[in-house]
Amino acid sequence: MAGAFQMLRSNDLVWSRVIKTYLMGEREHPNDLMAWNADATRMPYRMHSEYLRDMFLHNDLAEGRYRVEGRPVAISTIREPIFAVGTETDHVAPWHSVYKIHLLNDGDITFVLTSGGHNAGIVSEPGHPRRHYRIEHRPAQGAFLAPEEWMEAASEREGSCWVDRVAWLNGHPGTPVAPPPLSSPGKGYPVLAAAPGPYVHET
Repeated sequence: MAGAFQMLRSNDLVWSRVIKTYLMGEREHPNDLMAWNADATRMPYRMHSEYLRDMFLHNDLAEGRYRVEGRPVAISTIREPIFAVGTETDHVAPWHSVYKIHLLNDGDITFVLTSGGHNAGIVSEPGHPRRHYRIEHRPAQGAFLAPEEWMEAASEREGSCWVDRVAWLNGHPGTPVAPPPLSSPGKGYPVLAAAPGPYVHET
């Protein structure tokens, strides 16, 4: 999966690094975010293939063809409030594509556009320097704004969007759901293997 994402922006994420490290002999000094991002976890084959084929290649979720338990999922039927996040330089999900949630659902949507890319724009913690974001709330049945119009209307704030995200979550707590029963002989889900699972150790 990481390799597929890197190929989407191969000049920056593949070839420039090959030139710098292999040809020029310069070693990278990764920061904490780069180290975290390099710590990839293996995915089950089915999850990997369905994600790339159904979500990216065929865009099945947006087109109403993605199925869960045999039934197609329609984003238009979601009636819960939505907190959607896009990032300015995301190469996996460009923010204009994320913004299309406003066309796919006419419900209550809070949309945030953060500085940064696919990783930094999401995980940058409160108090992180050099971060900013725009945020705007559209009530259910509200008027649609084109992305450029939204950009002009949305209020810009300094820092990380986590503060607004936590406030939004606190305002939409929902009904508590009991956790699934612990796995044990005769009840709950059967234990397939010891954590983290054998696929993590496969090569």
